[in-house]
Amino acid sequence: MSAAAAISLDRVGTRFRLRAAGAKSLKAAAVELLTLRHRRRGGELWALRDVSFEVGRGETLGIIGANGAGKSTLLALLAGTKIPTEGRIRTHGTISSLLELGAGFHPELTGRENVYLSGAILGLSRVQMARRFDAIVAFAGLADFIDQPVKHYSSGMYVRLGFAVAVEVDPDILLIDEVLAVGDVAFQRRCLRRIDDFRAAGKTMLIISHDLRTIQSVSDRILFLEQGRVQGIGDPTAVVGNYESRAREQAASGLQREWGTGEVRITDVRFEGGEEGGGATAIRPGAALTARVAYACRAPVTEPVFGFAVADRDGRVVHGSNTQIAHFATGRIEGRGELLLRLPAVRLAPGDYLFSFSVHSADHQLNYHRLDHAFPLTVEGDRRIEGCVDLESRWEAPA
Repeated sequence: MSAAAAISLDRVGTRFRLRAAGAKSLKAAAVELLTLRHRRRGGELWALRDVSFEVGRGETLGIIGANGAGKSTLLALLAGTKIPTEGRIRTHGTISSLLELGAGFHPELTGRENVYLSGAILGLSRVQMARRFDAIVAFAGLADFIDQPVKHYSSGMYVRLGFAVAVEVDPDILLIDEVLAVGDVAFQRRCLRRIDDFRAAGKTMLIISHDLRTIQSVSDRILFLEQGRVQGIGDPTAVVGNYESRAREQAASGLQREWGTGEVRITDVRFEGGEEGGGATAIRPGAALTARVAYACRAPVTEPVFGFAVADRDGRVVHGSNTQIAHFATGRIEGRGELLLRLPAVRLAPGDYLFSFSVHSADHQLNYHRLDHAFPLTVEGDRRIEGCVDLESRWEAPA
């Protein structure tokens, strides 16, 4: 562990035993225990495997990945609530964590009592917590409910109080799991301001969030986990881009289908965004998009029909058209060639989409080649609307 590191992991792995489901008799359980047969039957799951990285003192590390990637297990290891199966973890400084909605609160105790209990668990005296108590309550915005049992709190109230305790105990290292996605807008702004204060004070933070834009803005570096292994760590923009690209590919793969008779084949489709060209995997709403559709023929074909369709991430078609509908004559094609599909303005709402491309005979009797849901594209933007189509609209009061 380098002198400048607050956290160091060296080839860390965490394994869980999977037990076979179903009831068994006491005799069968005893036989399994004696023979260790349950280990062979149940199998095992590695939640993390061969994870190595360091976090510098004063650094904010964001952690991203799909559900089940091992993110929460990683923070639990750092918090000391789980023990690694293999590897070594070293930390420097006091650690405070907010890893779940309950934040360790006892449901029968009041908010006030849980604040003092949390302080005791973190090693602070009652006098120390008393000095911090008013600031905790003010940050959480729970002055009217602090003497009520927390079992009556909403999930948002749980998180607000848990986050307030975690940050006010002034740790050297703060671990946060998905707090930025819970609570109202005002609370989220207070969280972000407090995170900025922590960064300015030189504290170390590890933050898990599915809100990619927020975690990208607050992190110095981002760690990308997939199936328990590190897939990347470094510049936030680059790592988030890699994660989004892989997510699009995985979403498309479950819906992809390729079929056709093969007289003509679509050999490649390349998206180019805007007038400047260049490969595009993401565009802004309303931007221009060009698709370069390359093809190859086994023999000359007269007036083939090239088509495309756009679907949402669940495979529901949003729009489709073809050269026949557009009154574009393809003529006689042979060998290898290319067509350009130009969309002057993609009026789609922000989100992930799947493009399909096809080529068939003019009488629609032969499908030469179809690539269904094979080409993912993301429309990026902050605007939130219902549905997939971003129609221009305006509200007015009658004169």
